[in-house]
Amino acid sequence: MTKTVTNLSTIKGQLTYDDKVIEKIVGLALENVDGLLAVSGGFFANLKDKLVNTDTTRDGVSVEVGTKEVAVDLKIIAEYQKHVPTIFNRIKEIVETEINRMTDLTVVEVNVNVVDIKTRAQYEEDSITLQDRVADAASATTEFASNQVDNMKSAVGAGVEKVEDLKSEPRVK
Repeated sequence: MTKTVTNLSTIKGQLTYDDKVIEKIVGLALENVDGLLAVSGGFFANLKDKLVNTDTTRDGVSVEVGTKEVAVDLKIIAEYQKHVPTIFNRIKEIVETEINRMTDLTVVEVNVNVVDIKTRAQYEEDSITLQDRVADAASATTEFASNQVDNMKSAVGAGVEKVEDLKSEPRVK
């Protein structure tokens, strides 16, 4: 069997990336930046994500993707008492490195808007999500409903016993 080797540069085609792919690369790359508490989509985006299980990696990240270049816009929550320009420079460095390494696209712009500053303790306290509170309420409601069903079963069972007692008596005297 003879194997033909094809020159890949002669095969036509185009490689493109959806915005969400680049947004996800950025979101994942920024997970361990010192002083960066969160990339945030703002109050309503955060509320949506707490109510519905969604992929939050891309929140607060928006991109413009061309065929050769990428521009990135971020909304972040920075940690109190950390040097924000250092955080900004680290973000630019990581974004450029990861996007180029994974896609060969050139990052031409990284814009960062600091939407909030919090201490780590404040951020962790705020991380008790609305979803957790809703889950706790749902659990309590489920327990209450289960107890009510058990009560109904008991009441129906007692009623059935009375009906069965009535059946054993002769219908006519």
